[in-house]
Amino acid sequence: MASIQILVVEDDQDFQYLIRQSLAVDPDFVVTACCRDGESGYLAAVRDKPDVVLMDLALPESPMEGVAAARRIRLETPSKVILLTSYDDPATVVRASVEAFASAYVLKSQFPLLVPTIRETAQGVTPQAHLICSALLQSLTPAELTVFQHMLGMPVTLRSSEKTIANQQTSVLHKLGLANKQQLRHVFEAYYPHIAEPGGRLR
Repeated sequence: MASIQILVVEDDQDFQYLIRQSLAVDPDFVVTACCRDGESGYLAAVRDKPDVVLMDLALPESPMEGVAAARRIRLETPSKVILLTSYDDPATVVRASVEAFASAYVLKSQFPLLVPTIRETAQGVTPQAHLICSALLQSLTPAELTVFQHMLGMPVTLRSSEKTIANQQTSVLHKLGLANKQQLRHVFEAYYPHIAEPGGRLR
């Protein structure tokens, strides 16, 4: 099995040390870098393109800086993101995961779940990722959801006019906070990996 490349973004040095020690035990894990803020984490992700980024949700600049950094990483790299958080309110954590286009989240109070979550996230689409994806798509109407599936290359039937479909595509992108179809397909490869051909080329 190929090694799983992991970037750690965590400002608490003690907790960062705990993460590094836990990952070092597994020979399949390789930590590419450890960063203490979102900007350096983003730059390291762009440089190294790890398989997984562990992103602390509460970084120094603001409680949600981790979301902004994670979102930039998801938009500009192939890396999947796992949010690390001390928040224990499920709605808050899922909302942050949606805004970050994350693939998973781990509560710091449930640290033993970190290693299996990393492995499962790197290897495929987990139930947690399905939950986040479903929450992402909740704002779409049934017609927009069909258009969304069409934009990903799924076999669906569109019965509206070309103008209506074009308007719905614009609405889908707006609701999801994405700039274009390329961004949409890039982000949703993490949730629907079959939309990419071998080698990462989109169909």
